[in-house]
Amino acid sequence: MKLHELVANEGATQAKKRVGRGPGSGLGKTSGRGQKGQKARSGGAKGATFEGGQLPLYRRLPKRGFSNSEFKTVYAIINLSDLNRFEDNTVVTPALLKEVGLVKKGLDGIKVLGEGNLEKKLTIQANKFSASAIEKIEKSGSKAEVI
Repeated sequence: MKLHELVANEGATQAKKRVGRGPGSGLGKTSGRGQKGQKARSGGAKGATFEGGQLPLYRRLPKRGFSNSEFKTVYAIINLSDLNRFEDNTVVTPALLKEVGLVKKGLDGIKVLGEGNLEKKLTIQANKFSASAIEKIEKSGSKAEVI
């Protein structure tokens, strides 16, 4: 079998609808839009939330409450397995992590998670540590310092 011998399955492809193209196409004159009216005109489609002029649901519901999502703290996440690239006795700071490329954006700080194992002796400075990360850091003989 060669590329030029390939043929699509029966019914897999359909010809494009060519509207407004004279007799025979079945889509001449009004191009399948019917006679007059809003839907027959260009730009006549209304949005999915349009309710025929009735006050839409999203405007009928009360706007109440407060969302704190705008002010939440978002941490850049680092796993312990990512820290094995550093030499022994290195002080791992947020600036160093950014320089190396482990953290792209500073966000609101850095959180170290306990995914993987730490095989080096490091001093890790971060804003937050998970419980499993602290346990594994102490187990490897490293230090965890909260900034």
